Amino acid sequence: MPVPAQTRATPVAASSLARFNAAPADEAVGTLLSCLNSRHWAHRLASHRPYPDLPSLLAAADEAAYDLPPGDLAEALAAETLPALPEDTYAAAHTALSAAYTAYEARFGHAFVICVEGMAAHEALDHVLTGIRSRLANDPDEERLAAADELRRLARTRLTDTLTGAGERAGDH
Repeated sequence: MPVPAQTRATPVAASSLARFNAAPADEAVGTLLSCLNSRHWAHRLASHRPYPDLPSLLAAADEAAYDLPPGDLAEALAAETLPALPEDTYAAAHTALSAAYTAYEARFGHAFVICVEGMAAHEALDHVLTGIRSRLANDPDEERLAAADELRRLARTRLTDTLTGAGERAGDH
């Protein structure tokens, strides 16, 4: 019987997932809170262990993130930080982005969140500037949905990175 081919990432992900599945509940919750700071979300995911594979965990994480009540969404948003700008960004871009962040926080009462996974630094900056300008036009209910969707994407990226050993990616907010 042929042995299925394995990639280098397969055993790392499997062993990390196995450790996550076997970890004490408080340790698993701590890992999850580092991905999305919602106690409700983290406890829900931890209580449904073990997960057979990473896609199953990510599907459960997505579902739990979609179900975040307003208080849990506020808890998660309160822990987010502003996306970092690349070091070689022009001063004008820093000024424009700082002004946009200030306007956003004044309008919505929380940090602006956006997932820029996989984008080059110059693309990420454009994406952030375009996103914040566009989302400033949202009403609070529309923005709550947009922010929740971005948090879900961030949580998915962070969880994948944590369990595959990829570490924190630059600019993942």
